[in-house]
Amino acid sequence: MTNDTSTWFTSWFDTPFYHILYKNRDDTEAHAFMDTLTGYLNIPEHGTILDLACGKGRHARYLNKIGYDVTGADLSENSIDYAKQFENHRLHFAVHDMCKPFGKQFDAVFNLFTSFGYFDDDADNLKTIKAIKENLNDFGFGVIDFMNSEFVIDNLVPEEVKTVDDIDFHLKRYVEDGYIIKDITFTADDKLYNFQERVRGFTLADFELLFEQAGVHLLDVFGDYKLRKFSAKTSERLVMIFK
Repeated sequence: MTNDTSTWFTSWFDTPFYHILYKNRDDTEAHAFMDTLTGYLNIPEHGTILDLACGKGRHARYLNKIGYDVTGADLSENSIDYAKQFENHRLHFAVHDMCKPFGKQFDAVFNLFTSFGYFDDDADNLKTIKAIKENLNDFGFGVIDFMNSEFVIDNLVPEEVKTVDDIDFHLKRYVEDGYIIKDITFTADDKLYNFQERVRGFTLADFELLFEQAGVHLLDVFGDYKLRKFSAKTSERLVMIFK
């Protein structure tokens, strides 16, 4: 049996295999980034944060742990169902399309770990920036943590096999029509699965144009989770702060 998908982010993210493949993400680094970022933004004590495209809530849960009132939103029903077990009076999760305003304003809106640029329709990227703008209060900051596409393309590993929980994930990476694409093939329980991740290879210039069209102002640009200076050639991340 082969499982093929077209709208990849509505299906791949909802499978247990997505979370298996990426289970070894560095929580220590993620937590340090949240400490650094919230300190830099000077978010008020008990301030409100929207974690947009929160997945299973690893960032949202930590932000709540260090004192913030956090809402995690994601399109994946399975991820939100999982995250809801951690809810408390200052931590909530909801299924939500990030192209649309959430209907509430926050001190900060975080879109982390390259959770942007999935859409086949370019108009949805602009809609997302506009929605983030509507989700911010008068003093709020938006943050998009994206890959540095130029660095990623220059250092692309065309093929590799990652074995996680006895599953051999065969990964192929390439660039096509402005997208950075990863084909993922594996066999589990005697079934053959094929998934594809497609992320628009946005550069800083591309984001600057989106921000201008959305009527938001880019305030700071950083190149890693320690908020060091961005270099298009050498930085692994593109962290943008705007309002």
